[in-house]
Amino acid sequence: MTRILLLEPDKLLANTYLKALQAAGYEVDVCHAAQSAIHSADKVKPDIVIVELQLVSHSGIEFLYEFRSYADWQDVPIIILTNVPVNEFVSCEQLLMNEMNVKLYLYKPHTSLRKLLQSINELTSANVAA
Repeated sequence: MTRILLLEPDKLLANTYLKALQAAGYEVDVCHAAQSAIHSADKVKPDIVIVELQLVSHSGIEFLYEFRSYADWQDVPIIILTNVPVNEFVSCEQLLMNEMNVKLYLYKPHTSLRKLLQSINELTSANVAA
């Protein structure tokens, strides 16, 4: 079963995502802060990480730097699911997509639960085929 680490500071939104992901058959670890997400990943390596860039005390970018600093987590696919419009990260696209190996950048206001689940399914299918 695919294990997802969800880093979402909004507890109501995190609960909505949790229910949808569990209903789709995924195991989900929900964290509301970067440090708890690192601890969670350290206990059980996730198959996919979903990250909001706007976090309390650490940014999502800081989390990505720390997460990718561990050799065991270099190949874990990452989905950015954020309220930060993609055009604010045009200058950081190389950092996110190449250096941090982010697979998808999804803007929350334009991303339905169906689209999120479809994106996860495509990533898991691609990883199985690879």
